[in-house]
Amino acid sequence: MSNGRLLAIVITVATVALIVVGTLRPIPSAIDMAGSRTNLLRPPSSPQAAVEILAAEIGRRAWERAYSSLVNKSEFTELEFVRDLTGTYPSLRMYATLDSFDVRPLHSSSEEAQVQLKMRWSSVVGVFLDTRNLRVLRTGNCWEVMWPIVKEPRVPPQVIPVTYLRWDVIYRGPEDDWGSQDVEAPHVRIVDMHPVDRSGGVVIMGELLNEDVVPAYVTVKATLLAKNGSAIATEDTFDKIAHILLPKQVTPFLIAFQNVELSQVDNIHMEPTASLVAASADPVIGIEDQHLNPVPGASLSGKLVNHSGQVVNVAHVLGTFYDKNGQLVWVADQYVDRALLPQTPVPFVMSLPADIARSVNAQRAIATTFGSGRFQ
Repeated sequence: MSNGRLLAIVITVATVALIVVGTLRPIPSAIDMAGSRTNLLRPPSSPQAAVEILAAEIGRRAWERAYSSLVNKSEFTELEFVRDLTGTYPSLRMYATLDSFDVRPLHSSSEEAQVQLKMRWSSVVGVFLDTRNLRVLRTGNCWEVMWPIVKEPRVPPQVIPVTYLRWDVIYRGPEDDWGSQDVEAPHVRIVDMHPVDRSGGVVIMGELLNEDVVPAYVTVKATLLAKNGSAIATEDTFDKIAHILLPKQVTPFLIAFQNVELSQVDNIHMEPTASLVAASADPVIGIEDQHLNPVPGASLSGKLVNHSGQVVNVAHVLGTFYDKNGQLVWVADQYVDRALLPQTPVPFVMSLPADIARSVNAQRAIATTFGSGRFQ
């Protein structure tokens, strides 16, 4: 019995000690899960601390506290501050959460400092980066951030004529006396396909053509086959493709297989599928000022311009890259985190692997969109 009592005492003492240690010296992940409460309680006695506190408040969506801490809040309203960070119209940015942030001092004096804030926002399609260079001013014994407000442009009243093509689909109803007749599915074809070893796996990239006279919703499935004919793995395109193709349109596609080597693969079975859908050629999204930037920081940059009268809530840019022989060498993509307003350019930057960028001689970019309605 004495041994049992001794064991119970030892366990109790150890538990209390661990609780005390955890309270006095919490691990970084615990601080993060607590919403950076440690930073919020610390007075902004340095430029870096002021920016860290502001970023933590933004991450918690404590807009009133974040706005009230700004030294230049008289220059704009709290609503304008919130819209600068989340957007005015529904978009990826509006529904994103602050995943993490980095604060880097750039320059400092006794009364003023320059601090860079990098915010990584997490959305349903990945992470996007928002970088702000902030001025931080000393006021008494504290430091306060001057926020560089970026107001969303306003679209002036105007009339935008629409002369776009549109396809509607009428399917056979339950009481129609058509027998088994129905509208035929569109004909699509893979016009190019290249498998490569990449980043610890196999990547299949190619191009798909809608060779029909009707629009199609398309996807591509690939199965890797071993030498004995067995299936190694099966994957399909998710977002590395333009799913809705108008007649004669071409989309790139990219399918990634993790933890597979190309030397294990004897054959690849490609399965493109297409369904007939109603579609239109509107909204028309122009891609302007395309520029292929060299390494380091290899990328394709440009601007998307919404030429329609609709608000485009989500825009997805797909880039196809070719070498000097015209052979496809890479497919990249980027989601634009802000809504596209009519006639309002929005920049995009699509990153490229450095080794592939050196062999790129030409590129083609297309944009796919989702919109909730007319701008009215």
